[in-house]
Amino acid sequence: MRKFFRNRKPIRLQTWIMLLIVSVLIIALTITGFLIGNETAQKTRESQREKAMNIASAVSQTQSVIDGLVNLDSSGEIQSYTKAVQEDTDVDYIVVMDNQHIRRSHPVEERIGQYFVGNDEDRAFQGERYTSVAEGTLGKSMRAFTPVWNEGEQIGVVAVGILLNNVEDTVFASQIIVYIGIAAGLVAGAIGAVLLARRVKRILHGLEPSDIVQLLQERDAMLASVREGIIAINKHAEIVVANHAAMDLFRRAGLAENPIGKQVDAYLPPSDLTQVLLDQNIEFDQEQKLNGIDIIVNTKPVIVNDHIAGIIATFRDRSELTSLVKQLTDTRTYADTLRAQTHEFMNKLHVMSAMVHTESYKELEEYIGYISDNYHKEIGAVSRLVKDPVLAGYLHNKLSQFRENGVVVELNGDRQLPLLKNTKKMEAIITMIGNLSDNANEAVAQQADRRVLITINYINGQFHFTIQDNGPGLTPSEKEAIFEKGRSTKGKTRGYGLFLTMQALKVLDGTLEVSSEKGEGTVFDVIIPYEGGNV
Repeated sequence: MRKFFRNRKPIRLQTWIMLLIVSVLIIALTITGFLIGNETAQKTRESQREKAMNIASAVSQTQSVIDGLVNLDSSGEIQSYTKAVQEDTDVDYIVVMDNQHIRRSHPVEERIGQYFVGNDEDRAFQGERYTSVAEGTLGKSMRAFTPVWNEGEQIGVVAVGILLNNVEDTVFASQIIVYIGIAAGLVAGAIGAVLLARRVKRILHGLEPSDIVQLLQERDAMLASVREGIIAINKHAEIVVANHAAMDLFRRAGLAENPIGKQVDAYLPPSDLTQVLLDQNIEFDQEQKLNGIDIIVNTKPVIVNDHIAGIIATFRDRSELTSLVKQLTDTRTYADTLRAQTHEFMNKLHVMSAMVHTESYKELEEYIGYISDNYHKEIGAVSRLVKDPVLAGYLHNKLSQFRENGVVVELNGDRQLPLLKNTKKMEAIITMIGNLSDNANEAVAQQADRRVLITINYINGQFHFTIQDNGPGLTPSEKEAIFEKGRSTKGKTRGYGLFLTMQALKVLDGTLEVSSEKGEGTVFDVIIPYEGGNV
């Protein structure tokens, strides 16, 4: 049974809407019909009682009836009169009785002169007017009793009766219009439910609630996973969607308030960015400023049925793109270095091959010794100090760049850096080493004697990295500003390397100290937590 319900297909939204509307209509119209039907039946029965009572009153005051009761010789006129009135008023019987309860008129003439049947007429002979329901010779009926008076003396009673079957037929006839109205309302409601369900289905593009929920969950997941900030603006210039990256960017720009529901020109500070969003044009890779933060913006209008329904805008911190470009440049440089080393290695093989052919063994031994010394200085030193192959390869790349630029590099250290456990931190470590190495390489570029000292140690679960150059050094004011984005002593388009270094250190939860004097070079000391593991 459980498997049966689990495998059942969910009821469609269109079916739910139809069932709901029809159910509400059935319940509402049934209750309304019941109440109105009862009220109508009650009023119809009351109308029949009033009709019988009015006929009885009229007959009791007719002179021929009075004369017939006073003078028994003329009692035949009562029968003919009541018969005519009965036919005209469509009642089932009119019976006139004298004070001895003897019938003086009756629809069945053979019963004239007999006692009235029903045992509900006594109150009428005491001068009371009323209606009752009783079983008579014609069947169960509703009857009205009225005394007949002559000069202040009661001389008889008039009873007007309508059979209960006829009363109920009249009640049903009065209720049939209510039942027809209920049926018509149900039919109209069912048709309306079908039309409404189809309309809702068309508006939702045929999607079921489960499909909509899945789409919303997928949309939220995609927005949360994208590193770019994304906002959506509707046609009223209101921000209706903002992912986590956009919210983080706004907070860094000093806009801590939730942007959802805000007017874009009121939420964002006056800038070119606001105008870009409101222009509703397609824009790609537009550089803008948001409260001092350089961002790259892409905007595109959303077109629905040939009308602009809003705008989608994506943001990215320019420094992040600069970091990616830097990493790409380092990767390409590393590849170029490997290519150059491969070419250099082939040249060395050719030299050694020539020496073997010419039997210049002494020169070959000296040449191999020279190559071995260089290996131990670079490859050997890196392998001795760094166990992680990715980091070792990157350091070797940087050492090759120093050598190609004529920089003498000394690599020192006492304790080997183990394999990095959390590989997600490798990108930040490489960013830190790469930017500090490039900074030192450029710092000694104008020196006649170019020297750089790099020290690597692993102490108490921490990576100690020190790089010292013999460049021109820094003044106190320059030392305070070197980590600001866009601030550099090398030109207007520079100033991102050390800024990105500080960003990487925040990710690594590390520290950096700078020691420098003008004309005495610069020393950068970095300490970061480093969880190592075995290969």
